[in-house]
Amino acid sequence: MEAPFDVGFITYSDTPKGKDPDSYSPTLRRYHRMLWSKETPSGEILNLTQNTPKAYLHHKSQNQEFVFSSDAITHTYINTKRMASIIECVPRQVLDAFYDSTSTIGGYTIFPANRIDGKININGARGFNRKIGDRFDLTLECIRLFYAGEPNPLNNTFQLYTVFFKLFRDFRGYVDFFLLQDLVTNDYSSVNFWIEFDEFTRSPFPISVEEYLDYKSNVLEFVENRAQRMAQYFGI
Repeated sequence: MEAPFDVGFITYSDTPKGKDPDSYSPTLRRYHRMLWSKETPSGEILNLTQNTPKAYLHHKSQNQEFVFSSDAITHTYINTKRMASIIECVPRQVLDAFYDSTSTIGGYTIFPANRIDGKININGARGFNRKIGDRFDLTLECIRLFYAGEPNPLNNTFQLYTVFFKLFRDFRGYVDFFLLQDLVTNDYSSVNFWIEFDEFTRSPFPISVEEYLDYKSNVLEFVENRAQRMAQYFGI
């Protein structure tokens, strides 16, 4: 019998030392399968399986086929060189607690993993784009703009995965499916950014200790609230 869903489970606790939970935590993969195997707003039912060779999670139906990977959507920047002068000003116990909290299921999602025409996939694009810096709040703003038909820093990559985004019909459908309501306003018209947003013109990284602590507080609130939504989804 599988262990029950636990929103407080720390993903690196069952990951081999030195490996990435996104690829190597069996519990994280099981949680993704449990959470996202359901009907999408378009009516397509995602039936995620984890027994396809070389695929983290796989969906195949008469209409669609997708290969998914896990992606951490919250970051502490503890090991980011450009953030070193800021990180060293924050007590280690505070950083460790931050890292543990963001290593729970509330801090993860899935994206299509296959490369199309040899081009970078969504996980890679949002990590390498200098205007995004792997921040998920900025990624979600790009998704909002994509559904609205407006330019955004990730638009070229998103265009490759139009079939995936059509599963959710619109921005509200995407947000609700992945339980991201706490990262948007009540009317879904804008994103609740973790730090000041300036139309993708400023650095995506916190630029002071004070801003980093604000970022940390907002990220932790999001993870906690999203975890509660996941628990409610399973009736916990």
